[in-house]
Amino acid sequence: MARHLDIDQLSINTIRTLVIDAIQQAKSGHPGTPIDAAPTAYTLWQNFLRYDPEHPNWPNRDRFVLSSGHASMLLYSLIHLAGIKAANPTYQKLGEDAVTLEDIKTFRQGGSRCPGHPEFGWTSGVETTTGPLGQGVATSVGMAIAGRWLAANYNRPDFNLFDFNIYALCGDGDMMEGVASEAASLTGHLRLANLCWIYDNNRVTIEGHTDITFTEDVASRFLAYGWNVTRVTDPNDPEMLRRGYQYFLDNQDRPTLIIVHSHIGYGAPHKQDTAAAHGEPLGDEEARLTKEFFGFSADKYFVVPDGVREHFKANMGKRGAKLRKEWDQLFERYRSQYPDLADQIERMQRRELPEGWDQALPTFPPDPKGKSTREVSGKVLNAMAEKVPWLIGGAADLAPSTKTRLAFEFAGDFEPPGTGGDYRGRNFHFGIREHAMCAAVNGMALTGVRAYGSGFLIFTDYARGSMRLSSLMDLPVLHIWTHDSISLGEDGPTHQPIEQIASLRAMPGMIVIRPADANEMVEAYRVIMSLKDRPAALICTRQALPTVDRSKFAPAGGLAKGAYVLADPPDGKPELILIGTGSEVSLCVAAYEQLTSEGIKVRVVSMPSWELFDEQSQDYQDSVLPPAVTARVSVEEASPIGWHRYAGSQGVVLGMKTFGMSAPIKVVTEHFGFVTDHVVAAAKEALARGGG
Repeated sequence: MARHLDIDQLSINTIRTLVIDAIQQAKSGHPGTPIDAAPTAYTLWQNFLRYDPEHPNWPNRDRFVLSSGHASMLLYSLIHLAGIKAANPTYQKLGEDAVTLEDIKTFRQGGSRCPGHPEFGWTSGVETTTGPLGQGVATSVGMAIAGRWLAANYNRPDFNLFDFNIYALCGDGDMMEGVASEAASLTGHLRLANLCWIYDNNRVTIEGHTDITFTEDVASRFLAYGWNVTRVTDPNDPEMLRRGYQYFLDNQDRPTLIIVHSHIGYGAPHKQDTAAAHGEPLGDEEARLTKEFFGFSADKYFVVPDGVREHFKANMGKRGAKLRKEWDQLFERYRSQYPDLADQIERMQRRELPEGWDQALPTFPPDPKGKSTREVSGKVLNAMAEKVPWLIGGAADLAPSTKTRLAFEFAGDFEPPGTGGDYRGRNFHFGIREHAMCAAVNGMALTGVRAYGSGFLIFTDYARGSMRLSSLMDLPVLHIWTHDSISLGEDGPTHQPIEQIASLRAMPGMIVIRPADANEMVEAYRVIMSLKDRPAALICTRQALPTVDRSKFAPAGGLAKGAYVLADPPDGKPELILIGTGSEVSLCVAAYEQLTSEGIKVRVVSMPSWELFDEQSQDYQDSVLPPAVTARVSVEEASPIGWHRYAGSQGVVLGMKTFGMSAPIKVVTEHFGFVTDHVVAAAKEALARGGG
C-alpha cells in the first residue's frame, strides 16, 4: 500500500503509478510527460474543470484536450479515477465506466478503451483524437470559436446557457508544429478568452534536449500573438498551479498561455535522462524505484488506494453534477420561453437538421454555357444556410474565389466585438492558414455546429493532417475545394491539382464528390447535409460547365448512388462505356454524341463519387457498369491512379501523368488531350482491344 500522504498528493501519485504500471505491462508508451504533468492536470480537474462525469456530453461542460496525445495514460488515469461514464452507444455501453481498471491493464492492446493515443468516440471523456502534435491545440481553437458563437447566438438575458472554457495541455512538440502557430495566431486575433493552453515545458523531445532545435522565447511569441501569458515555476506546488488557472479565469480579454516549467522523468531519481524522456517504458528496475519514490509498493500493480476515487467524486464530481443539474433546470425554463431556439440546440447536439431544410434548394434549367460548380455551390450553400442556422464556416482567405461567403441578411462576420463584427457572425475569416482552418472546423463540429472550410484543392496538401482526423473522428465536416483541375488555366502547375483527388479518395471515411453540373451540385449538398458521421470533400470547378438537359438525359438525383447512367443507346445495350467526373462528364457527352452519330452504341456514366458508388449493391453497380461491357474509357483531369478498377483491364484511362502547364484553358486541355477527338480515339482503341 501507499505510505501516508495527504489525499491530493496520494491522488497525484496514483495517476503516476497507474501510468508506470500500464506502460510497463504494455512494454510500450511514453511515461515521461504523464508523470511530470500529473499535478498540473490533477489540479485543473479537481479544482477548476466544470464537468459532470455522469453526463460527459453535457453541452456546457468545460473541455479538456490532451494535445500531447502520447501522454494518453495521463488522460485515461484521470477518466478512470473521476468515474466518467460511457456516453457513446456506437462504441460503448451507456452508463458503464468509460475506462475500467481492466482497460488500463490492457493499455495499447487490441480492443482496449486505452489505445496508444486518445481517440474521440472510442473512449468517452476524450474530447478529440490527438497524437499528431499540434492537432489538439489547433482543434481546441475551433471549440473556443464554437463556444463564443453559441453564447452570442443562443444566450439571452437571465439565460447564460453557454459559457464553457477550453483547456488544452500541450508540450514542446506542439509548440514546434506549424499548425499550432497558425492556430495561436488566429486565436489571438479573435481574442478567444475562453481558451487556455497549458504548456508543459519539460524541454525534452525524442531526440534529446530541446536546446538542439528549439531555443525561441515562447512567452514573447505568444505575447506578440495577443495572448496573456503566465508562468508556473514549480508544477509540484498546488498553490502556484491554482494561481495560474485563476489568472486565466480572471482575464477575460484574450486567450491565456500558462507555461509550466516541469522536468520530465521527475521521480526517476537515478537517471535524469531516462527512458521516460524518449518515449519508452522505464524498465523494471527504474519502475520499481520510481513507484517507491512515490510511496507505493514496488511489488503491487495497478493500485488505487482507498479514498482516491471518492476524493474525485467529492470534488470534481460534486461540482460538475451541481452545475449540470442547474444547467438542465435553466434549459427547461429556456425551452418554455424560447422553444424554437431550444429545438435548434437539441438538434445540433443530435446532429440533426431542421424540418424542411432542403425546401429552398434551387434547380437549374438546361444551359449550354452553364455556370462553374463553385458558383453554384455558393448559391446552394446560401440557400441551405438560411434554413440551417448553425451551418457556419468560411475560407482560408479565398471566400471570393471559393464562393463560400454567406451573403444573406444578418449572416455577418465572426470577429471580436468592436472590430466591425461580433461573435454572432456566421462567416469566418481563417486567414491563409489552411491547416489551422481544417483543425478549427473539426473543433467546431465536435462542439455541435455544422461547420465548413474552403480553399483551393491544391492546398489540401497543407491541410492533410486535420482532414485525416475529421475522417478518423467520424465528423460531418464539409470541406469545399475549388479550382479542381488543370482547367484552371494560367496559374499553372503550382496551382493545378493532379494527385490531390486520388489522395482524398484514399482516405478512409472521406466522401469525395465532384459534381458534373449545377443540378449535380444541388444533389451533392443534399447528400452531404444528410451525413451524420462522415466528412465530405466537395470538389468544384473554376470554369463554367454546361448544365445538362435533364429532359434528354437522366435526372441528377442519381448522384446519391455515386454513379449513374447519364446517357444510353436506345436499346439500353451499350458496347462501349464512357465514365467521367466533374468537368469531364460534358466531354464524355460530346464524345457520346459523335460516336453515336457513327453508329456506335455508347453509354455515358457520370461518377461523381467513388465512395457512394462502392457502397451500392453489386446488382446496382453491375447495372451501371455491366461486366460484359469491357470496352470502357474513364476521363478525369487528375491522376489515373485507381481508375482501372472501373475502366477494367481492357479499358483506357485518360488522366494526368505529369504536372500541368501555365496557359489559357483551351491550350492546356488540348495539350493534354482532354478534347472530344481524343476521347473518341480512346473509345475506338478500347473497342479495338476486343471489348466491344
